[in-house]
Amino acid sequence: MTIVQWLLLPAFVHVAWVYLIAFRMGAAKQRDVREGLVSIKDVALDNSRWTDRTRKLNNNYNNQFELPVFFYAILPLMILLVKVDWLMVALAWVFVASRILHSILHTGSNIVMQRGGAFMIGFVAVALMWLWFGLRLYLIG
Repeated sequence: MTIVQWLLLPAFVHVAWVYLIAFRMGAAKQRDVREGLVSIKDVALDNSRWTDRTRKLNNNYNNQFELPVFFYAILPLMILLVKVDWLMVALAWVFVASRILHSILHTGSNIVMQRGGAFMIGFVAVALMWLWFGLRLYLIG
């Protein structure tokens, strides 16, 4: 595999993970309606009416489109400007692993301090990606 393929592999893993969360969320919503825990009318305009287990999945799904925006924005820039290196690949894997850990904690025990720690790992990883990219682009070459 080329270094670009190695860089993009964590993105493919994250995309697959997001689809898994989406399927779990859809199944949870169907279960809530089927079991009579909520009615479609109740949740049509108010997501807070879903059960707690479903709201955790829904919130986690939405989280996958917040911080990861910075991750997905930098990937094509690194590739187009030929700034991909093994540090970026490693940071990409750290970021995606942190997102998966964050999801597991968020949709499981939901202990905020643990979830926050997983979030911070990803936050720092993607910040370092941008910092290293900037250094390579403007100072190092």
